[in-house]
Amino acid sequence: MNNKNQKLDKLESEISHAISQNKFSLARSILEKYRILGENHSNFATHLNNLASLLESMGRYEEAEPLYRQAIEIDKKTIGENHPDYAAHLNNLAGLLRSMGRYKEAEPLYRQAIEINKKTIGENHPNYASGLNNLASLLKNMGRYEEAEPIYRQAIEIDEKTIGENHPSYATHLNNLAGLLESMGRYEEVEPLYRQAIEINKKTIGENHPSYATHLNNLASLL
Repeated sequence: MNNKNQKLDKLESEISHAISQNKFSLARSILEKYRILGENHSNFATHLNNLASLLESMGRYEEAEPLYRQAIEIDKKTIGENHPDYAAHLNNLAGLLRSMGRYKEAEPLYRQAIEINKKTIGENHPNYASGLNNLASLLKNMGRYEEAEPIYRQAIEIDEKTIGENHPSYATHLNNLAGLLESMGRYEEVEPLYRQAIEINKKTIGENHPSYATHLNNLASLL
């Protein structure tokens, strides 16, 4: 391993540690050192994406957006556009835009990520199901309920084949479909889905988890 690669490896470790500790300023300063050594490196894009995710979790959306976009531009130069990581980064930017209420900008990004995943990892993959779920949730936000329902159901069917029914993601997708049906006034279909999601969470993540509390609250609001 040459000296440059050794330095990059050391910086990568430091960046990952800083992000895991929510030390944004430190991570940013280390990233600047990394940029000088290896800006057009796919790992640099990953670190930018992770830092953007940290900022997004802190509600600092305006700071997160350019980092997500920079990661995507680096991906284009390094791994290309037909790669699962590129799809993941598009999906993350779309999620940020959705949180900012910029739905029309988010939709084509979600759809592009889904198409890339279809070509690269295939339709029978948990990440493909997650991408569908994200798009369906966006369509729900936009009031396009009839379009959202079959997409939610497709995600759930893929989950059943891939991760199985005793998995937190499956519970989340059931909960999301239930929320859509509730918005459509189809209350008789909603309750069993909420209850199923709650039972799965009880077995998998336990009763002291925020998602379990959220799903309980959703059921309580329905009753």
